[in-house]
Amino acid sequence: MKSRNKKITIYEVASRAGVAISTVSRVLNNSPNVSQRTKDLVNEAILELNFRPQVSARKLASREPQMLAIAVPSFTTPYYTEVLKGVKDEIQEMDLDIVIYNTGSKNPTEGIENFFNRGTADAVITISIDITETVHQQLLSSEIPIVLIGSSHPEYNYFDLNNRKGGFLAGEHLIKMGYHRLGMIKPNIRTKPSFEREQGFLEALHEFRIPVEQKFFVTGESQKHAGFTEEAGYEAIFEYDKMDDFPEAIFCSNDTQAIGAYHALSKLGMKVPDDIGLIGYDNIKFTKYLDLSTIDQKMYIVGVTGMKRLAEMIRTDTDTIVQDRIDPVLVARNSTRKK
Repeated sequence: MKSRNKKITIYEVASRAGVAISTVSRVLNNSPNVSQRTKDLVNEAILELNFRPQVSARKLASREPQMLAIAVPSFTTPYYTEVLKGVKDEIQEMDLDIVIYNTGSKNPTEGIENFFNRGTADAVITISIDITETVHQQLLSSEIPIVLIGSSHPEYNYFDLNNRKGGFLAGEHLIKMGYHRLGMIKPNIRTKPSFEREQGFLEALHEFRIPVEQKFFVTGESQKHAGFTEEAGYEAIFEYDKMDDFPEAIFCSNDTQAIGAYHALSKLGMKVPDDIGLIGYDNIKFTKYLDLSTIDQKMYIVGVTGMKRLAEMIRTDTDTIVQDRIDPVLVARNSTRKK
């Protein structure tokens, strides 16, 4: 259990100004139903106490509508939309307005710093965004409740994803299915999840004494969504074609890459799994209909769990910190059944 230093709250502002908490809230939200004299009293109290308008968890304990921000590198890719579904379904019972803030996938850390500088949210969920020291200081000064999904930090509630184990499971599965010349399609832009998946994959090869052929670790040219796209997977297959040499099976960094790879292999007259094995990562809905083996990292469940934790923080104003790492599971389908 950890606790943070107490900051100035809306209660202290109300007490200093000699008004109700609801009046302070109306002033902060620029309500027209407050006299100028009252506005002046509240604003004077805010200045004297150095109170931050983005408020603390105690403001969220009131029954007035508040703002939840979900910061995400992209909300158009299947992985993020599945996590967002979990958040959305869980939030229905709460009186919270939602804004989705797209930080951008190329530099989400810089995007989240800019977001917190605005001070527009009362509570935050971040998805796949690392908390830098700058962001940590911003959060300490604002004292807003926050839950991290897909990343970790010792001072915050988080539900991280065990990407290293997922990469290991993919490699282990391919090897046990009888494949020995293995390749991987990596994203064009290095990210923490892709790096950890690659490291786990390499660990499996080393553990089972499978030679690592670096030429089979390729990328596409596309940098959209950091290279986790159908285009990137499609382009990467033609890198193998240029070599005139293909691995026996390919581990794709995510399912959308695998979908693009599947299409490219078909264009080249190669069949999965007759000519080459293919495994993805995420277990998005489409993989079931492609009969694609994949790694399920429980995206929807993680979204639900993260939102439940944030709701508990808002309702109880607890200082207890919950930190968990979610282990993925293998979903074996026909695309890795060696003929």
